[in-house]
Amino acid sequence: MYMTYVHESAQRPPPRAVRLAYDPENPYTKNRHNPPVGGSQIGKKLPPPAPPPNVVQLERIQIHTMVKEAINSKSNLLGAIAAFRAISGENSQAGGVHTTEGVEIVRAVKTVGGWSRAGAALGVKVDMKGPKMYDFLSTLVEFVLPRLREFNGVQLPGSSSNMQTPAGVSGVVSFGLPPEAMGLFPQIEVNLDSYPKSYGMHIHFVTNAEGQGAQNRARGLLSGFGVPFIRK
Repeated sequence: MYMTYVHESAQRPPPRAVRLAYDPENPYTKNRHNPPVGGSQIGKKLPPPAPPPNVVQLERIQIHTMVKEAINSKSNLLGAIAAFRAISGENSQAGGVHTTEGVEIVRAVKTVGGWSRAGAALGVKVDMKGPKMYDFLSTLVEFVLPRLREFNGVQLPGSSSNMQTPAGVSGVVSFGLPPEAMGLFPQIEVNLDSYPKSYGMHIHFVTNAEGQGAQNRARGLLSGFGVPFIRK
């Protein structure tokens, strides 16, 4: 947090007024899409002030994987569902908590000729919040990443990269793990023969950071949790 702090000595300027492309009072343009004139301002939005309520926090962790074999048969998702339940500890409405969705099936949004159709099952995902989120993070940084071969850290973008893009001003940090990483989780390693195969996964750390420098503040938070980063 110290490394990403930016001191503001003067009062912030008021936000620039961005006018609409069409007059909203004109009946001829009432139902027409009315985009603002001036382009996207997401990369120019200043971060919110930093009182205690706006301190960067980890809101949830999402992991997901794609199972190509599920296109032919949905039963091929059973191994991934069982593995994700073991890793995350999340089950649908477990303990009477109705906000817990557990492991969800990811379906195709549209039809891709010769490959998939709309509504077809393609993979699984799970969202973790609260204590189970921190349990997963602790397991990841203490057991999985240190034993993963040829893994020096999550690669950072180059120093000359543009941080004003939508990805650069979002508080979401994402990276992927190869299939062999799944077997390093203690919940899977203790009974590895029960799972037909290992699956690679993408991990998304969703924080409340927003505005300029949000990506760096989110990485600073994860670095404090023990997630290693490296710049090549």
